[in-house]
Amino acid sequence: MPGHRLLVVADAHVGGTPPESEAALLAFLEAAPDLGDSLLIAGDLFEFWFAYRRVIPRRAFPVASALARVARAMPVAMTGGNHDRWGVPFWIDDAGIRFARHELVLDVGGRKVLALHGDGLTERPGRTAWTHRVIGHPATSAAFRLLHPDLGLRLVERLGPVLSSESNRSEEQKRLYSERQRTWAERRLLDDPSLAAVVMGHTHVAVVSEPAPGRRYINPGAWFEGGQHAVVTPDGAELRAFSPATPPPPPTGAPR
Repeated sequence: MPGHRLLVVADAHVGGTPPESEAALLAFLEAAPDLGDSLLIAGDLFEFWFAYRRVIPRRAFPVASALARVARAMPVAMTGGNHDRWGVPFWIDDAGIRFARHELVLDVGGRKVLALHGDGLTERPGRTAWTHRVIGHPATSAAFRLLHPDLGLRLVERLGPVLSSESNRSEEQKRLYSERQRTWAERRLLDDPSLAAVVMGHTHVAVVSEPAPGRRYINPGAWFEGGQHAVVTPDGAELRAFSPATPPPPPTGAPR
């Protein structure tokens, strides 16, 4: 992905959050080409997404079509999250977005950036780890595809609160998961000298850390909590909050 300013959004959970959060995201996507040179969605854009061969979920359509428009103006990349990993053909073939179910390697101003959502990496054995294995299994998605979309989406609405662990975590649990993820990311940075940054989502906790000079771990936090996002440049990373009424100014000191 060429350019020096990478916008990063994660954990918008569109369809499971208040309408105001989706409206702010649509405003952000409209403004994105003026705020950065490229855009990364680091997983869980939707509360649930499944790309059927001939059907686009109605609830996701406004954001999906807005992303396709953005992709015509600037490079857009997306990693799958534990809520929306099932979309490879649509995002690549129809929306013009670079998509990977798990990991992407990006170029930001000549520096190598690893992007992934982060689920399944630090969860200890238990219900969460079991849920990730079941949902991520190819047989699960193949079976779900056989259901009529109305039935399948209604089933997800019923089971969502049971299967989704992030929304039910206490503040203490969120802090612990965030610390585990930061430790994992910093170890990955130190083990791979070619990496300038690791970008992750999933914990809903915004973090920028620098375990070695010029090498950073970035989690933009959850978009639905006040428009949280990040801007990554070759020289650093900054956490921001987007307001449709007062869009944030672009970073200074980085050429377009």
